[in-house]
Parts: sequence; C-alpha cells; structure tokens
Amino acid sequence: MTLPSTTIDMLLDQISTTLKHLSQNGCRGFDCQPETLARISAWGSPPAPAKNLAAVRQELGDCRRCGLSQQRTHIVFGTGNPNARLIFVGEGPGHEEDQSGEPFVGPAGQLLTKIIKAMHLTRAEVYIANIIKCRPPANRNPDEDEIVTCMPFVKRQIDAIKPDYIVALGKVAAQSLLGNREPISRLRGKFYDFSGIKLMPTYHPAYLLRNPAKKREVWNDMQRLMKEMAHED
Repeated sequence: MTLPSTTIDMLLDQISTTLKHLSQNGCRGFDCQPETLARISAWGSPPAPAKNLAAVRQELGDCRRCGLSQQRTHIVFGTGNPNARLIFVGEGPGHEEDQSGEPFVGPAGQLLTKIIKAMHLTRAEVYIANIIKCRPPANRNPDEDEIVTCMPFVKRQIDAIKPDYIVALGKVAAQSLLGNREPISRLRGKFYDFSGIKLMPTYHPAYLLRNPAKKREVWNDMQRLMKEMAHED
C-alpha cells in the first residue's frame, strides 16, 4: 500500500521532532535489545485494541514522546466512569490541571461541571479527557506534531470505554477528532460519526468564560444531545 505524500510528510516531521527531542536530552545512540527490535518491527501495524483504560495508561507511561514533557508537572490522562456512555474531550490541560493531574478542574472545568449537572448527570457518570495530555506553555494551542503524537492514546481511551456519544469541546478537539478544518462555529450543534459513535462538537467552556453570550448555543447543543440520548434509552 502506498501512503499519501501528506501522511509521509507528517510521519517524517514526527520522527524529526522525536529525534531532536532525544538529542536534546542526551541521547547519542539507540538500544538494539531484542525487546526494542521487536517494538520497531511492529511499527506500521495497527495497535491492538485496549482492553481497559489501565492498559492505555500503562502504555502511555511517563511519556516523553514530545517536547511538552519537558515542562509539565503531571500527565493529565483523564477521569470518570470507565464504562461511560458519554465522553467529553477538550483541548489540553491548563495550569490547574497540570498541577493536579486531573482534567477540567480550573474555572473552565467548574463551568463544565455545571453543564454536566444541568444535563442531570455527574462527573462520576461521564468520562473527561483531552486531546493532549500535557500542558502547552502559557496555555497556547497545541502544535500539530503534539496532537499527532497524542491522538493514538485519545483514540485508545475511546476504544476502551466504548461510549455511545462524544462531546468535542472547542475547535482543537473537534477538528482533531473529525479530521477537518471547519471552524467550530460551523461544526457545533450537529452530530457526526466517529467510528460508529455519535460526536457533537460545541464551544469550549474556556471560550464561554470569555464570551458568556454563547452559553445559550452550548445549552441548545446539550439539549439536542440529551434528547438523542433519551431517545435511545
């Protein structure tokens, strides 16, 4: 099978970023033990489906796959019900999340909690995660190579949980999961298919803190989601 040139370019960029990171951290050679060679031989093969979230977390380990690991305090993996029917996926950790190791615990997280409660749910009933697991410096948007590096783990989390619904919070989450570049204002409020799962994009709670007038649109999106979930009960 011939890979598209865009995919090859993306893979080469990721390899280049990884090699630079290894060099900056003192790597001057490579390990050729049998375990390492076996892992290399498996490159290009689809990962085995994760049986549970613990297996995904174990594989992630003390991740050093991109430069975000250099300044993080904690990996922010995800939290909630491992058998959740609904997953909320955001962009990435902020300062409070980096300090605590839990997603959505700062001001945006408090607003998300209110949204979840308004849906007659609790945080313990849903699952909450982010596209990337480490905080970008100054809370900037994650770079493309950082998203590419983390996406396999997000997808394996989703595979392990097997939800019926995903809410993609904000542009980065929606575009990364759907693989397009439409603005969130056009994506929000509609259902999309994500590997057989119904995905609803909406505005990120942090955006709502800056633009409170948009809260009504998010609530409209969540009402549509609630109606759909109730219909399939």
